[in-house]
Amino acid sequence: MARAEVRGAPASAGDEAAVDANGDSPHAVLFDADGSDREVDAAAIDPASLSEHQLLWVDQQGPPPEPLLRKLRLEAALPALKEGDGRPSLQNFGDWFLLRVVAVGRPQPLQFAGQVLTLLVGRNFVVSLHREPLDYMKQLLQRERADTRIGVLSAQSFTASLLDWQMTSYFDAVTELEEEVDRLEVQLLTQPILRERVPELAVLRRAASRLRRLLTPHRMVFGAMARPDFRPDDSEEEQAQLRMLNERFERALDAIEVARELVIGSFELFATRTAQRTNETMRVLTFVTVLLGSLSVMAGALGMNFEAPIFRTGSRGFIVTLSVMAVVVIAALLVAKRRNWW
Repeated sequence: MARAEVRGAPASAGDEAAVDANGDSPHAVLFDADGSDREVDAAAIDPASLSEHQLLWVDQQGPPPEPLLRKLRLEAALPALKEGDGRPSLQNFGDWFLLRVVAVGRPQPLQFAGQVLTLLVGRNFVVSLHREPLDYMKQLLQRERADTRIGVLSAQSFTASLLDWQMTSYFDAVTELEEEVDRLEVQLLTQPILRERVPELAVLRRAASRLRRLLTPHRMVFGAMARPDFRPDDSEEEQAQLRMLNERFERALDAIEVARELVIGSFELFATRTAQRTNETMRVLTFVTVLLGSLSVMAGALGMNFEAPIFRTGSRGFIVTLSVMAVVVIAALLVAKRRNWW
């Protein structure tokens, strides 16, 4: 079977040139299982000459490359690309399909931003479009630093791999969120309870809700891809890979729900610790009130209008009275200390 004839000097898929997209110019890599993986000139691509052991991946950061899409006979995708609202979607055009998903970017800790990735998948080629750099795309290219066997993969299998990397961004975000929850809970258990913890809890709650809002709309996309009627001509292996993607989506959604429950649990821990501190404060106040009340009773009894020898002792009686009160206070404090009342 004929090989693809393309211009451009051969280059390893893991070279620095392959890592950085060339601005608005399409970046194309030809994975050849029978030869060498190499960067190719997107303008010289002949899709009809791609063999079964070759896979063309065109990655574009920026506006859609209309000339290339027309060469690949994907011009029907242009209206959807120009009018897309960034929400996950799936459109089947028969010989090829358009898929839009959203990954998670983390410009700052606990600030999760949606990164839209659009995939056009046809026979032996995959076109990926995105407006901003995607970390997992760079990681994929950096990993493949020598000739690979990716060329034996079908376009659908390679797409499943890209979507798996996209789903990994959610698991990484959940890991970051769980680490922050663990850190906050340790502080709640070991440090004094401060009102300043409330903003931290609000940040965690907002981050968990943001992740859930980013991932939940994918249910329709991954569910549709897992159904047999999506690509009935695909092999059983390819359909199994799409079903596995749907299962991975469900696991990611479960992980986010667990993280969300952890955040709620942290708030409950904060409320419990606050209530505990309030109880301790009230216990101390109650003890002090009872102690002062006891001393007031003693002072009131001594101030009653009756004749008693103690009232004729002068300053010595006054000192004795104060000493008795001091002994009562010290004894009460010792008892309270032993019983952990304060």
